[in-house]
Amino acid sequence: MAEIPIRSFIASLFAIRKTQARHEVLLLKRTQTLIGAWCQVAGSIEEGETAWQTALRELDEETGLQPEALYSADTCEQFYEADRDAITIAPVFVAFIDSAATVSLNHEHSEYRWVSFEEAREMVAFGGQRRVLSWIEDEFIKRPPSKHLLIESV
Repeated sequence: MAEIPIRSFIASLFAIRKTQARHEVLLLKRTQTLIGAWCQVAGSIEEGETAWQTALRELDEETGLQPEALYSADTCEQFYEADRDAITIAPVFVAFIDSAATVSLNHEHSEYRWVSFEEAREMVAFGGQRRVLSWIEDEFIKRPPSKHLLIESV
């Protein structure tokens, strides 16, 4: 019996800032894969890295941002990739960013926007992203996140 491989080789991170009016999510417009799609920070785990270390490195590389706090989102993105006939599972992280911090994009993205959770759900391409955005809004914005999800090494 044939099986579909399950792979976990990337980490996903949603950056959030609090303004006077609302909490906002950072979305980036891609220039390489999924060209023109709005997405969160994400990238491949390198040899010797933990998933949360990957999330931090990718946040720095893609945006120049450093988090005030980093949490495990206590969920994973999962999706099927037809070209690889594989299921990909990516641990998700939440980074709280100072509202005065400046974004500095690298070559992987052409623009960025800080948007509401509602706007973010409309902008992203995939249902899995919308589900994760709703999860993060429920578990990190509408209620305080569990202290057990805080990654202390940041």
